[in-house]
Amino acid sequence: MAKKVTKRKNLHGNRRSHALNATPHAFKLNLQTININGKKVRMTAREIRALRKMIAD
Repeated sequence: MAKKVTKRKNLHGNRRSHALNATPHAFKLNLQTININGKKVRMTAREIRALRKMIAD
């Protein structure tokens, strides 16, 4: 099982219909599994992108 290394949490809000009914909704993180030095870790897509940009420089 991959270890989750991000500190970020889901965001919460409401879905709104045309009648303005509020239904609870969670905006979940885009977690991806990647290998770093032979170890599987779970990071958000945004963090992976930033990591690759830092390595490229």
